[in-house]
Amino acid sequence: MNLEIEKNIGQNIKTLRERAKITQDCLAAKLQLCGCDITRSAVAKIEVGQRHLYPDEILHIKEILNASFDEIFYGIR
Repeated sequence: MNLEIEKNIGQNIKTLRERAKITQDCLAAKLQLCGCDITRSAVAKIEVGQRHLYPDEILHIKEILNASFDEIFYGIR
């Protein structure tokens, strides 16, 4: 994968999480309730582009943050 793309997606997720006014801990907990095996540390790594996202995580993040795929992949416009 392209590191720059992963960093951009991570930053987009961070922006969306902050827009939703939830912490990394809260996002991790909500993802765990959806069946994702993820920690706060993993969320932090996603946000800086150091950890790959799994398709199911993307789907759940989209729902939890009430975001569109365009916002996750291309940012808030």
